[in-house]
Amino acid sequence: MCCYKRALLVLIFLAVLFMVALRGHAQDLEPRAYSNAPVGLNFLLAGYSYSQGGLSLDPAVPIQDAKLDVHTLILAYVHTFDLWGMSSKFNVEAPYACVSGSAKFEGEPKERNICGFADPRFKLSINVYGAPALSLKEFADYRQNVIVGTSLQVTPPAGQYDSSKLVNIGTNRWSFEPGIGISKAAGPIIMELMGSVTFYSENNDFLEGNTLKVDPIYSVQGHIIYNFKSGIWCALDGTYYWGGQTIINGIKGDTLEENTRVGATLALPVNRHNSIKLYASSGVSTRTGTNFDTLGISWQYRWGGGF
Repeated sequence: MCCYKRALLVLIFLAVLFMVALRGHAQDLEPRAYSNAPVGLNFLLAGYSYSQGGLSLDPAVPIQDAKLDVHTLILAYVHTFDLWGMSSKFNVEAPYACVSGSAKFEGEPKERNICGFADPRFKLSINVYGAPALSLKEFADYRQNVIVGTSLQVTPPAGQYDSSKLVNIGTNRWSFEPGIGISKAAGPIIMELMGSVTFYSENNDFLEGNTLKVDPIYSVQGHIIYNFKSGIWCALDGTYYWGGQTIINGIKGDTLEENTRVGATLALPVNRHNSIKLYASSGVSTRTGTNFDTLGISWQYRWGGGF
């Protein structure tokens, strides 16, 4: 019982630190982002998600009263490797989306129906404590205690973009998202807490030549994960993110985000190489324009590293 109390106190303390120090954008709920895995593994992921409500693929666009349906296909690749003796991984993700519906900008209704590639995402994650780089054979004896990790995600402006339209799939600007996380195991239960901040470059061709600047978006997310002996795991997920005030041609807008989301994740192993993940999330409280519901499924195939 003492271990559980200590873990809870650590999580509460870190949560307070994140709230004071950050004051992000993470609409994505990502349990096990800093978990350990044998080095040399490769993962190929293919997935589909459906989102409905006040959702924009670019959270920096100042829209109101959005009623959008978003169908997204995702193809991703992950590789685990040894970096300075610690387990690390590199992710690349290529989403393709179809968006339909309406939204308002400065009181004027806008409609959109478009399909295309979204901006790709590249992410480097490094576990700096508690997750040594291990081979598959060595990993059989590994037992997690506390893991601390860091990450950096970069999103270049490579998606579909039309400067004459308000709602796009691409964003026409760079974003950089550094993050930090801690994971504590207590028997079959893993508790996670993560924080991040997303910085945006300028979009100099917003609505036919206007300049859109966006303040950073900050986020905190937490997960409680339960691991079954069969290899199945499930998670309760939650995130709170805020910030992102927009500045168009030097004029600040009333678009400060402050949102809370909750969700759940279920991972089901099929065999040694294949697994399936189901996930869902919904908005609990919303201040500006991003209250939406999401359902998704993904398939994962792993190989290499001795498998």
